[in-house]
Amino acid sequence: MWNIQKKQGSIIIKCTIESSVYCDDTVRGKNWVKKINSIILFFTLFMLFTAQYAVAQNKTSITGKITGISGEAVPGINIRIKGREVRTLSKEDGTFELNNLKPGNYELLFHGLGYKPHSQKISLSAGQFIKVEVRLTEISTVLESVTVAGKTQAAEIRQQAYNVAAIDARKLHNTTYDLNQALNKVSGVRIRESGGLGSAFNFSLNGFTGNQVKFFLDGIPMDNFGTSLQMNNIPINMADRIEVYKGVVPVWLGADALGGAINIVTNTNQRDYLDVSYSYGSFNTHKSAVNAGYTAKSGFTVQVNAFQNYSDNNYKVDVDVANLTTGVYTPMRVRRFHDTYRNETVIANIGVTGKRYADKLLLGITLGQNKADIQTGNRMFDVYGARKRNGDIIMPSLKYLKNNLFIKDLNLSLNANYNLGHEQLVDTVFKQYNWLGESRDKSTDPDAVGGELRRTLYKYKNNNANITANLGYKFLDKHSLALNNTFLGFNRRGKDELDPDNKLNMQPRENFKNILGLGYRYDMNERFNASVFLKNYNQSTTAFQSYTSPNAPWGTLPNYTKQKKSVNKSGYGAAASYFLNTGLQAKASYEKTYRLPENDELFGNPTIDRIENFSLRPESSENANLGLAYQFILVKEHKLHIESNFIYRNSKDFIRPNLTSVGGVAMIQMLNQQDVRTTGIDGEIRYTFKDALVVGVNMTWQNIRNQTKYEANETQVSQIYKDRIPNMPYLYGNANAQYSIKGLGIATNVLNIGYNLTYVHEYYLNWPSQGSTGSKLNIPEQFQHDVNAVYSIKDGRYNIGLECRNLFDAKIYDNFSLQKPGRSINIKLRYFIAGNQK
Repeated sequence: MWNIQKKQGSIIIKCTIESSVYCDDTVRGKNWVKKINSIILFFTLFMLFTAQYAVAQNKTSITGKITGISGEAVPGINIRIKGREVRTLSKEDGTFELNNLKPGNYELLFHGLGYKPHSQKISLSAGQFIKVEVRLTEISTVLESVTVAGKTQAAEIRQQAYNVAAIDARKLHNTTYDLNQALNKVSGVRIRESGGLGSAFNFSLNGFTGNQVKFFLDGIPMDNFGTSLQMNNIPINMADRIEVYKGVVPVWLGADALGGAINIVTNTNQRDYLDVSYSYGSFNTHKSAVNAGYTAKSGFTVQVNAFQNYSDNNYKVDVDVANLTTGVYTPMRVRRFHDTYRNETVIANIGVTGKRYADKLLLGITLGQNKADIQTGNRMFDVYGARKRNGDIIMPSLKYLKNNLFIKDLNLSLNANYNLGHEQLVDTVFKQYNWLGESRDKSTDPDAVGGELRRTLYKYKNNNANITANLGYKFLDKHSLALNNTFLGFNRRGKDELDPDNKLNMQPRENFKNILGLGYRYDMNERFNASVFLKNYNQSTTAFQSYTSPNAPWGTLPNYTKQKKSVNKSGYGAAASYFLNTGLQAKASYEKTYRLPENDELFGNPTIDRIENFSLRPESSENANLGLAYQFILVKEHKLHIESNFIYRNSKDFIRPNLTSVGGVAMIQMLNQQDVRTTGIDGEIRYTFKDALVVGVNMTWQNIRNQTKYEANETQVSQIYKDRIPNMPYLYGNANAQYSIKGLGIATNVLNIGYNLTYVHEYYLNWPSQGSTGSKLNIPEQFQHDVNAVYSIKDGRYNIGLECRNLFDAKIYDNFSLQKPGRSINIKLRYFIAGNQK
């Protein structure tokens, strides 16, 4: 405990700070606890004493709040003083401050994309504090299906030095997209699903895939959310915007991301709102969502997000159908018959906002379940008729936010949750199926085992804990510090009713991670800002393996050997942004980063046919990014935005999926690839005419090469040296257009008509240097065309959307040549109403 008291004029800064940082000795050791406490003590003392200087200088100030026409807070608005290099951005609650001003007359300029510019003159006397209220008028700007640049709320993001894009998700609320489908339109992003709604997916961002890219919900890691709350089932209406960090990740997103992060930002404005939607589409697909919030004048707050997804996923596929009697295979086009998916999830928060002791204090609970039939394995060759997986989530949570903690501009946020959910694999039917749904009893085969793949009712609990704390301080107007600590705990225990004596299932599998980050940012002026950061990565992992002595008598029960390993790594990075002129921005960033193996990679995941690999090593990478963005007016209302980014990745112990055969069944195991180098470029061009037409195109090319010259214990150069990493797209892109017709019916109605083209170049399934020319398997070149129309009535209160995906019913492939749905048609009805800001 530290007691600190300091008098500055008539101001007394007094605080009592208790430091109680918990770290299991198996994770850190006592020395590491002391290290964290020393950092926090130094950081807090530094901020407190530096603040005295800021307080002494803060003689006069202008504060204010920016709202829209309906009274909602407007964040991300640029506020500056005309003729001076003094500027700031409005916060998420619409407030702003301009401090350390001398007496005089000023003109404040307010500017934000999506809103009409505004100016206000202020006369400031010595020692005077002025508060202003500003109400901005929104420009009814129709954007393309996905807006990938700083827009309205994302304006502040665009100023960052990181290579970051932002999707304005509000523009997509009338579509039937989930979060994955929205992200798939961003340059550098490729999401590969194994089937239809609710299927497993693999996320790729500029050469990094899967767990190498981290996902966050309002800055909270989604590592422990389970299968009931994932990117492929969360509706787009739950998000206000989606931030895509390509490469270097800011320190306040505490994670061990190797090459990027996705942060979903939900509606955090303190206002009353109701958003209800329902959609129906092909393959008997139903989606519904309710998002609601209420904040009383007293600060009492209730927030509810609920959604449901269901689909038969009975689309047609082209496969080889086995005759169960003769074993002869015949090519056919058949309909999937065992691929139903459903999930229901409710996220509820209750608490207070706007109190002296907390700007936000919410207690929450997330409840959900999902049930999914398993139609096929990791290849279309494997077909099942009764296998399925189930999952549920029971996750209490705490969210706490306090700005100006103890002193001005010292902000603290704390988020914690604990998932008590289960996952289960069900495989009990002793049959073999073909793609026609025909079956035969496997008991007639003396070599057959129970179940379709392996007889099991294995149910396991992944007890997951997550505690994330952010402490930030802005001082001397242009300088800011950030301290982040993220702790992730995992403990899996399971049992199988059909194999109750299997003691290995009952042994704990534990994985504890702690990521500590310290960052500094300097905002020199409106044109230049830079950041540097340090990170420490710590992991402790425990597992048990069965062991039987080779000399033991037959029937001897195995012993269990405890295996334990720990990792401690340090990383660092820097980023800078400079506006060469008003519309031309240059960005550069570099980092040395690590990614610690995840739970499913270490311990396996039977529900997705992934086997364990406890010997996995952490992967590391040196990442560099260089980008240019140029936005200008061609003539009058014709605007053009051009953006391009160059990437370089030099990775060691690169973790990648490998398809292997276990008992004749295709399984996935994660392996380390010693050296992998990635170079690439992505770019986007977007043209806008008035508020009516938007046309854009983006393309990504990445050259991901194996740089491992000699494999383990070998002296000859590897056959796959300098090969492309297999089963990973390297050239892909999107083209889109949207046209808006305003005043259709009445003045407040708008009709939007859109089109999107997705292109993926062909790529090899296995190593290009292996196999003969005629026998190499590849995923063919793909084109997918989508069209949509949305009619909005009464300024968006009532909305009707119609979509057609894969218009020409093209064959679309993804992971290991697994076919995705053909043509589908969907309709969505949505009602939205928002009250005034509290």
